[in-house]
Amino acid sequence: MRKIRGIFLLLALVVIITGIIDKAFFSPYNISNILRWTGLFSLLSLGGAFPIITGGIDLSLGSICALIGSLLPLFVGRHNLNPGLAMLICFCISLIIGLIHGLLITRLKIQPFVVTLCGLFIYRGLARFITGDVTQGFGQSELWIKFLARGKIPSGFWGEIEKVPKFIAEWSIPMPFVIMIIIAVILWLVLERSTYGRYIFAIGRNENAARYSGIKTDRIVVIAYILSATIGGLAAMLFVLDINNCQPSSQGIFFELYAIAGAVLGGCSLRGGEGNIAGIILGTAIVRVLYNVINILGVTSQLEYAVVGFVIILGVTIDEVVKRYFKARFIRLHRTK
Repeated sequence: MRKIRGIFLLLALVVIITGIIDKAFFSPYNISNILRWTGLFSLLSLGGAFPIITGGIDLSLGSICALIGSLLPLFVGRHNLNPGLAMLICFCISLIIGLIHGLLITRLKIQPFVVTLCGLFIYRGLARFITGDVTQGFGQSELWIKFLARGKIPSGFWGEIEKVPKFIAEWSIPMPFVIMIIIAVILWLVLERSTYGRYIFAIGRNENAARYSGIKTDRIVVIAYILSATIGGLAAMLFVLDINNCQPSSQGIFFELYAIAGAVLGGCSLRGGEGNIAGIILGTAIVRVLYNVINILGVTSQLEYAVVGFVIILGVTIDEVVKRYFKARFIRLHRTK
């Protein structure tokens, strides 16, 4: 809770300072935009956090976004597949990707960094090969699944757009943010209120000790990578539905960095054993707000990646400093006793 309060105060500070500098920051359009992108990138961070908590990492999320983001419009647009069935197939592909990662890591004992780094190259290459490196899109067709990325609540259920009250239309919540909250609640229950949650933290802190205590560590790790890839696949579909097309060579570039930045800034330790759902969402929100600040203040967009890199190193540094402080404090208290 101490970490979450600190992250929340940092987010509030950035928001207040930016709002003072430019009042346009608090406009309904800008707030809605921030919520939309926070929802999309938070899904990546939430999924990517599970391997991190086990002491691993998933570097393939950006390429999963490219592959799944290419396949969905390919199935629907080119092959005229039912949108619901196409999404189900994409979910299954994502799940299989996560299963393969988990099995390679647990059965063959290959380092998670190596497995997912190879996945980063493989899935990007497959996306480009399958599509012929041609941009895939849905065209101008009005598909019901587009509401999942472009819709808003409650204005989306109001009926005719012209009859929606102005206040409701301006301050309705984007669907990606709503979906993210639903997924976050489910993951919170899994992480904080289930046996699996206790086991995954135990593995991250000391995998050997967890194994000797009777925990089936391989199974827990495999599930972590399945969750990461599957939630990443969901985010991929929402991304492509939002922008209406996918360029296989560029879609999802550096998205794995955004996922790691949000997770680390949100309290996940890269050493494993630590993580909090609310903190991850707040951490991702900070990254997106900082990106929004860059645009509002007219700073060159090339600094976007510099900000992400700075955020990651800052989060890791603060995490290390805090750990050392409390460890030293714990030792002093026990010595005095």
